[in-house]
Amino acid sequence: MTLTDLHGHALTGATADSLDAYEHAQRELRCYIGDPVASVDRALAASPGMTMAHLLKAWLHLLGTEPGGLDVARACCEAAAALPATERERAHLHAASLLSAGRWRDAGHALEDLSLRFPRDVLALQAGHQIDFFTGDSRMLRDRIARALPAWQRGMPGHHAVLGMHAFGLEETGDYVQAERQGRLAVEQEPRDGWAWHAVTHVLEMRNQPREGIAWLAPHETTWSDESFLAVHNRWHLALFHLELDEVDEVLALYDRGIGGPGSSVLLDLVDASAMLWRLHLRGAALGERWQALADRWAAAGVPGQYAFNDLHAMVAFVAADRPREQAAVIEAQRAAMALAESDNAGFTREVGHPAALAVQAFGQGDFARCCELLRPIRSRAHRFGGSHAQRDLIDLSLMEAALRGGDPVLAEALAAERVALRPHSAPAQRFMARSRPLARAV
Repeated sequence: MTLTDLHGHALTGATADSLDAYEHAQRELRCYIGDPVASVDRALAASPGMTMAHLLKAWLHLLGTEPGGLDVARACCEAAAALPATERERAHLHAASLLSAGRWRDAGHALEDLSLRFPRDVLALQAGHQIDFFTGDSRMLRDRIARALPAWQRGMPGHHAVLGMHAFGLEETGDYVQAERQGRLAVEQEPRDGWAWHAVTHVLEMRNQPREGIAWLAPHETTWSDESFLAVHNRWHLALFHLELDEVDEVLALYDRGIGGPGSSVLLDLVDASAMLWRLHLRGAALGERWQALADRWAAAGVPGQYAFNDLHAMVAFVAADRPREQAAVIEAQRAAMALAESDNAGFTREVGHPAALAVQAFGQGDFARCCELLRPIRSRAHRFGGSHAQRDLIDLSLMEAALRGGDPVLAEALAAERVALRPHSAPAQRFMARSRPLARAV
């Protein structure tokens, strides 16, 4: 008899033991905790012919953007292709195969069609949601999940994850009231759901409510960080709140304790480490040897050119650490990536990633006019290479500081006014205005 998952989907080749391990991996992934790869490996050890276990393992290796993940994912897809499969499982195989070939948007579309037919397939929703994030498609971050909501009710396994994903999509499309409500409901249902904690955190960041953000995250750090994939990223957000309050010592303590200091080699953690140190660097903070340690980890992490958003953050570390050879390697890898017509990353790199990397390099060389020239055309389309509004703020902050340091002080004043209008109670925004105004008036 064919076994089914908790939502009634048939699982080809599953046994009782493999089903238990598979469901455990699914629960871990829904909360972004534990070791779902180890759990799905137990499922495959119990039943090598379990088609969806191979496909879950493929997704786990595809969605981390790690250089070594592609080969594992492709092998998993090959194994699944040789096994019997249901319509739903074949749809997963098709989507995962597209992503393993670098076709991010086609994979997202394939998962969109899958979710229309099977709205309670949490893995399809979650994989699609992450693809929407990596491609910067804020509307689909929201709408992919909204379409499935009528099929869900409180108490269903994974309902919290659906609410948390919807919350993040709402936040990225500017509906902060509903986003916060959905995110808090998700955390209420499942306190270990790191993505739901993350969604509410983004709301508080976008509203420029740093004290409320600290109150949301700091007292519950153990709950959202223990064995969590998102521990570093949510600590990065906590540090952002402290940075907005000019509490630089606390930011550095958080960095050393839980962002860059522990030495993670996971690319998404390295992105957060670069992003935080660069914000401090723009403020002129003394960072000691932190840049050198981070640049070493980026250099060891793998070949650039696979995902433009990661490349920019690698370049940030190499520029700040004064590593010209590594900077050249990023630029060369980006040029090679742009030549791959079948890969969506060619577009991510061409439209945003490459000019952004060159701009950071120009900033490091003191060519602030060139930095401004490169960043101004891309700041309004930066969503096309992925990330969140909060993460892409690095581009605006770099442009502001480059303009102030000599690129264009009149532009610097205009950007300061823009930021004060967006964040009227922000002390850093007001201070930037105070710095830029006299220089602009002297021109």
